[in-house]
Amino acid sequence: MDRSRLKIVIFGAYNAGKSSFIQAIDPESHHVEAHNGDTPTTVGLDFGRTVINNRKIYLFGTPGQERFEFVRGILTRGMDGAIVVADTTHELDGLTEETCHALSTSGYPYAVFLNKCDHPDSRPERYHMVTKSVFSPEISAVTGSNTTEALHKFLDMYF
Repeated sequence: MDRSRLKIVIFGAYNAGKSSFIQAIDPESHHVEAHNGDTPTTVGLDFGRTVINNRKIYLFGTPGQERFEFVRGILTRGMDGAIVVADTTHELDGLTEETCHALSTSGYPYAVFLNKCDHPDSRPERYHMVTKSVFSPEISAVTGSNTTEALHKFLDMYF
């Protein structure tokens, strides 16, 4: 594996904050989205990039709806690692649980970023079942709080 450039795929359920996370890391990121009422939702992918410790980091965000499973399959090709973004204002959902299980048996380095921890309804302990053995920092993708630091630490731990 070429460690000078890394492909990190971002997974998570609908509205978990994947696009916001990528945008917090790269304000010039690109999004293939449609509007679902007043809220945009990813229907293709999100793409962002940054440079950390002289390494080019490419972030590919996956859509969270079940019907886009084929897109997630395409985006995982050639990935070096993964981040699962979890919405701590909601209970653990099936997609997040299944994704974490698949990643835990895949051999790929991954982390679970506990998002929306600045919200009054946040309860990160809801995700204990999928975070007990992986790096799982608390972040706020919307404000950018701890997003860059968490990505740096993830990369330092595994690459």
